[in-house]
Amino acid sequence: MVGTASVKIMEDGERLHLQHGPMDIIAEAFGTDEEVGKAYFQGSAFFQSILQDLVEDLDVLRAPVTRSSPRRMGAIAADMYDAASRFSENRYVTPMAAVAGSVADAVLQAMSDGRQLCKLYVNNGGDIALHLDGKARFKGGIVNNPDLPSVNANFELSVIDGVGGIATSGWRGRSLSSGIADAVTVLASTAALADVAATIIAGDVMTSDPSIIQRPAITVRDDTDLGDMLVTTEVGKLRKETCISALERGLKTAEKLKQAGLIHGAYLALQNEVISSTGMNKFLQKEVA
Repeated sequence: MVGTASVKIMEDGERLHLQHGPMDIIAEAFGTDEEVGKAYFQGSAFFQSILQDLVEDLDVLRAPVTRSSPRRMGAIAADMYDAASRFSENRYVTPMAAVAGSVADAVLQAMSDGRQLCKLYVNNGGDIALHLDGKARFKGGIVNNPDLPSVNANFELSVIDGVGGIATSGWRGRSLSSGIADAVTVLASTAALADVAATIIAGDVMTSDPSIIQRPAITVRDDTDLGDMLVTTEVGKLRKETCISALERGLKTAEKLKQAGLIHGAYLALQNEVISSTGMNKFLQKEVA
């Protein structure tokens, strides 16, 4: 058993809050009251069984992906596996790299199925699945350092941009990272793809410096899917040149993923330095020093 899901309308009367285990989702739909109400009902009903379904496939989801799925899985687990497999050439990645994004994608699909909505977002702990229609626009903020939360840059999206997912990863975040990026924010066609890409790019933001402390993942978190892989636990103050060098390594990965059509853009931050992939500036509205 995995407990009971919590479903409620937030105090503002506009947003839906879904919580179950590690999943903590805030969703908001835009349309007529009737359509929004039906979307919230659909999303709430769908959400009830997600965690149990994922638990049943955990053995596969915590193992590195291979060329094909080892067995039949639930729909969300299969989406996680597919997203991770698109990034797995010559690197270690498990489907768990896509879990937050894939759940957000699935809830968004359940809420929008058959509904007439001009805009819908599903924010699963910072990884966002997005639906836009017509002239609707989505505005969001980027935080360079989650330990010092303030908006450092704003972005704006429309339906013509083709962005359906936004995800952020870094060593300061909820998940373990093999790199030293404070935060890497990625835009992609789905939240699942953005989630995996952010994880990979953030992991490649790396350099050699005595102030960087890493430990085997299993010694940091006993439920990790990363085994003995070294993950970052501390980063001291780095020189500007060191930060830029590390960011450029991550940027190289981001550009490869963009050229492969896996992402639309990436924004990388380390201490006081920021770098963005080709074309990312068209989404950015304002950057704060």
